[in-house]
Order: sequence, then C-alpha cells, then structure tokens
Amino acid sequence: MVGSANLNIMIKAARKAGRSLVKDFREVENLQVSMKGAGDFVSRADFACEAILKEELMGARPTYGWVGEESDEIAGDDPTRRWIVDPLDGTTNFLHGMPHWSVSIALEHKGQIVAGVIFDPAKDEMFFAEKGAGAWMNESRLRVSGRNRMIESVFATGLPFGGRPELPAALQDLARLLPVTAGVRRWGSAALDLAYVAAGRYDGFWERRLKIWDIAAGIVIVREAGGLVTPITEDGNLLEDGSILCANNAIFDQFAKVIRG
Repeated sequence: MVGSANLNIMIKAARKAGRSLVKDFREVENLQVSMKGAGDFVSRADFACEAILKEELMGARPTYGWVGEESDEIAGDDPTRRWIVDPLDGTTNFLHGMPHWSVSIALEHKGQIVAGVIFDPAKDEMFFAEKGAGAWMNESRLRVSGRNRMIESVFATGLPFGGRPELPAALQDLARLLPVTAGVRRWGSAALDLAYVAAGRYDGFWERRLKIWDIAAGIVIVREAGGLVTPITEDGNLLEDGSILCANNAIFDQFAKVIRG
C-alpha cells in the first residue's frame, strides 16, 4: 500500500523508535526505572523513544502541534493539526521482559483522527490506517472479525491496578460479560488491543479512563477495518473521556448492551 506523505513519515518514525526500544528491551534488567505513580512505571527507554519520535515528526512537520505522554504539549503554528504520540504503550510489560508493547502515533486534523500507526517491534507488526484508505498490517489488508455470536467471541480490556477507583465498574463489567462470551483477555497494551480488534484477533474491546495517546491511533485503524468505535457512555466524547467501546458490526449492539448495563 502506498500511503500519504504524512503516513510514510509516521511509519518511518515508528520504525526508528522501535529499533531503539528493541535494543533496550534486550537489556531490560539494566534499565534505569523511576516511579511515576502507583503501579505505573516509566523507563529511560520511554523518554528516549519519545525524543526520537519528536525529532522525526516535528522535524518533518514543524508547524504541527504535539501531544505526547512523556513531554509537554506543543500548540503548533498550525492549529488544525497535531501529532498524538505514545512512545511505549505497555511499559509494565516491557520492564518485566514480556514482548507485548507498542509505539503509537496518530495524526489529528480539525478534531478528527485521520491517520494512525501502531507498531509492535517485538513481533515486527506494523498496523496503520488513513481515513478512507483502509487498514493494514504490514502488507495485509485488515478486517474485523465476522463472528456474530457473543458466546464464540473473545474480548479485551484493561483492568485497574494500584488502587485505581474504576475497579468496581471493571469487576461489574466482567461479571456480566464473562458468562456470555468465549473469554476476556488483559494483555497490557490498549493500543495493541485496538489493533487486534482491527485484525480480527479480538472481537471487541472496552476500557475506561484511557488517555488520548492510548486510543487515538487505534480509533482510525479499527474504523478503517470495518469496526464500530464509540464512547462507553453514549453521549460521551472519545478523545476527551478516554472511555472506549469497539467491536465488529455483528456483535456490537449485544456487546454494548452488556457493558453499558
């Protein structure tokens, strides 16, 4: 697939950042780690990766704005466009030597996500999409799953940790969902959860109180793969609230009814 100049910039930046992360991942036991909050760690690899991404993306498009997990927001001279970046989604997996983490880059234009890249360097899987141009993983076109029965479907989510206040809601979700599905997975990278929905590996995903950089790229990738993506609260705002619900068309209504109670 031949993408736009912006998409090619995003893919190039993700690969460069991924190479840096893979190098650090091989030496994970030697990483210098600081505490960022209860159960939420950040490593020097995280900061180094964001520096690479900022250099690549802002160097190519210096007028765009910037929102990244590990640095201050930049307004940009062009108020209509901004990069939304998570340099390392799945930091806890990374620090524990588990090869399930990703680099996530989205491009927002006039409040809409128009392009997204999610790169899994450990598996060399590059998920990407542009609005109106379909979704892809490496050279393969992506489509959401075709399953139409909840009992045959597998869903993904994130579970609160470190005493976070959304635990009761998450436990209620699981109590309603587990009896009517083939299972729920919690693999520790929201960006890859969304990419896996787009690839048909999961049939749906939901989670509350995520950050904009966790979900921005995945939103456009899932939609371009034929999936439905909405806030958990029907009148909510995806990018502002960070509470997300997505699935293939066939089971979306059933899934949403269970999660929304």
